[in-house]
Amino acid sequence: MHIGLSIPQYGRFADPALAAQVSRTAEEIGYDSLWVGDRLLVAAQPQSRYPGGDGSTPEQHQLFLDPLTILTVAATATSRVRLGSSALNALFQPPVLLARTLTTLDRVSDGRLDVGLGLGWSRDEFQAVGVPWAGRGARLEETLDVLERVWADGELIEHQGEQWNVPASIVRTKPVQRPRPPLLLGGFSAATLARVGRRADGWLGAGLPVPVLRQMWRTVRQHAEQAGRDPEALRLVVRVNPVLTAEPAPESQVPQRGSFGQLVGYLTHVVEALGAELLIDLHFTAGDAEEYLALAADLHDALRKAAD
Repeated sequence: MHIGLSIPQYGRFADPALAAQVSRTAEEIGYDSLWVGDRLLVAAQPQSRYPGGDGSTPEQHQLFLDPLTILTVAATATSRVRLGSSALNALFQPPVLLARTLTTLDRVSDGRLDVGLGLGWSRDEFQAVGVPWAGRGARLEETLDVLERVWADGELIEHQGEQWNVPASIVRTKPVQRPRPPLLLGGFSAATLARVGRRADGWLGAGLPVPVLRQMWRTVRQHAEQAGRDPEALRLVVRVNPVLTAEPAPESQVPQRGSFGQLVGYLTHVVEALGAELLIDLHFTAGDAEEYLALAADLHDALRKAAD
């Protein structure tokens, strides 16, 4: 069982010192990976509905630290755990610049980076960074092309595309991990699931009902087979952002809400049914740093016992 934990990054937990403390402690507890998310802003009059709850963006997202900076903090505070993003918006910066930053982070962490990318959901964020909302799928495809070209063996790179033209250039800085850091993609559309199967190393899922996840995961694997790739080599990471309750919640609300036992039961089922890796985000349920660490320890212990 591979268990990951979200690094303190937003809301009341937006504190770099706490991010370092939790990262160190999570590694000591035995967590396998640490993760960040990506939120640029919360629009006062949003053009897009938040994809969860009642459609309102959580108030905690109004204070959100930069994901790659926080991953760097975690990298310097740890030595073993994997470090990932679930998910970094791939289109907020030009791909050559993104490649340099990710390459540097992979080197800082001595090859522990998992690159989790997505397209986001907020039209306001796209507007703020000057990136068109339309055509973002094609823009992501080309972003992946540029990343792979920069990361490939050989110091001479070049790219000519619809969105970006990179002149023949010498780039000797390469990631520690070869041929590149693992690439995971998030999203739930048919086009996204097909893209994961065609060219990613795994899918960043979410805490949906297991039958729904199973069907989507089957779709990803089918696309991998059609592309001549090995579906068994793909990874599935399921992220949950639970609010823990003293009493059991209706099953329809799990894992978004529920008791400690219900959450452990859901996560165990996801692992047994799908072979998934887990990512637990405690920002919405922990009241303070002490509770964050206590819950992290208790959940890790309970999940390990359930797996035995």
